[in-house]
Amino acid sequence: MTDKRDDDRHEFSAGQGVDAEYEEFTLDPEEIDADPNTVDPVDSRVLTDIMDKRNVESDAIDVERLIDVGLSYMGINRFEEATETFERAASFADEDSLEAQEAWVNKGAAHAELEEYDQAIGAYEEALRIDGDSEHAATAETNLAYALWESGQGEQALEHAERAVEIDPRFAEAWYNRGFLLVERGLAEDAVSCFDNAIRLGYRSGDVLEEKARALEEAGEHEQAEEVADRAEELRREAEEQMVEEQTGQAPGPGGQARQGGRPGAGGQPGAGGRGAREEPERELQGEGPEGF
Repeated sequence: MTDKRDDDRHEFSAGQGVDAEYEEFTLDPEEIDADPNTVDPVDSRVLTDIMDKRNVESDAIDVERLIDVGLSYMGINRFEEATETFERAASFADEDSLEAQEAWVNKGAAHAELEEYDQAIGAYEEALRIDGDSEHAATAETNLAYALWESGQGEQALEHAERAVEIDPRFAEAWYNRGFLLVERGLAEDAVSCFDNAIRLGYRSGDVLEEKARALEEAGEHEQAEEVADRAEELRREAEEQMVEEQTGQAPGPGGQARQGGRPGAGGQPGAGGRGAREEPERELQGEGPEGF
């Protein structure tokens, strides 16, 4: 008896075959030309980096936009992702270009936010290697001063703080950092001049006034120091009230604020002895934020 299904079987086309030069398809990955002596085989980022550089032309990458992505990560406190993005931007930028320098400065700022000061120092030094006099150099110098101070290298920090104001005399935060470090060295009168420059250039905050008051105190100008300290406390109170108002939509009730303190995430050292019963805020060097942020 004949199986009816055999009679109804559909005959598929056998096709015309392939040319002799047809390259066989395979799912096996291509060989990656990497020196095992210089590449850690267990580093999961190596393959991605090699593939990117091999398959993507540098001209096809908008480095400026990539930097903006890193800045966006900084804005939402995703600093690890920011460091990776800035490093990628630096790798795709033209060698020793201003864009590469900007990426390195921003990478340093992201590492500093993570308190990875050794990596931050390396990033700032690489930025300064590219160009020590460019539009980004003053930021790199003052940020390097900040990272060096945080890692316990105060003397080197002062050298870079001074270099920052030499490059850009209108850089207010650089004058603040120089003044801060001069106070640490016992050069109170010179420090007062630095803080005055910072204030004159627009850096008006409780931090700079507190440091100026401390310098005046050490210089023996006790009455003036008290006046400046009172103004600093007033500025801090106004800033806290504004913050509460922005967060709640209404002014704070009577009784003042619960506490005083530096900026969020401050890594500064506790201040020296206070004046009267005033609570001393944390002392901190100013790390400039990322370029373009």
